[in-house]
Amino acid sequence: MKGGVGTTVASVAMALGAARVARPVLLVDLAGDVPGCLGVAESAGPGVAEWLGAGSDAPPDALVRLEQPLGPGLVLLHRGLGQMAPGRAALLVQVLAASGRTVVVDCGRVDASPVAQRFAAEADRSVLVTRLCVLALRRAAAAPVRPSGVIVVRDAGRSLSLTDVEQTVGAPILAEVAVDPSVARAVDVGLARVRIPRGLADVLASVAA
Repeated sequence: MKGGVGTTVASVAMALGAARVARPVLLVDLAGDVPGCLGVAESAGPGVAEWLGAGSDAPPDALVRLEQPLGPGLVLLHRGLGQMAPGRAALLVQVLAASGRTVVVDCGRVDASPVAQRFAAEADRSVLVTRLCVLALRRAAAAPVRPSGVIVVRDAGRSLSLTDVEQTVGAPILAEVAVDPSVARAVDVGLARVRIPRGLADVLASVAA
């Protein structure tokens, strides 16, 4: 879920950290931002959007054939290029939940996608990523799904507290991370896969545990 910025980076770091501790991880991109963050090519083939739109012509096991290996224990399921039709969203959630892997989903903004809303509502844990910003918290409080926890990205000079976040969103703080210019630079050049600090990945992986 997204209340400000940082959702894709948090999702990627979470998946990388979980894969490092020998858990098979599936990273699902519903927002379309993960390839750019990781520095991998956008898939020219079908993705989640096409599977959703294909109806019964695309069986559940077809999702596996859409996955792209990223490294030991980590695969990516691309968003695809089409519209995210919500008709089979519940089936998608069920299929991925039954895969036996840790599944990390970058939902983007849940208020912009019924499919993302379904994931956020039915996941074992839905995590809001937000900054200590009044406008971001207002958007988060108005979101159609309440998260089970919050990751706070802390900027210097903000006056809001973690208690303010918990009271506004109605969910506990799961992790707090400081803004790191080196992470932003890694994302800008598509090198998040190799340059995200191990400490950040480990902290966020604990959220998915």
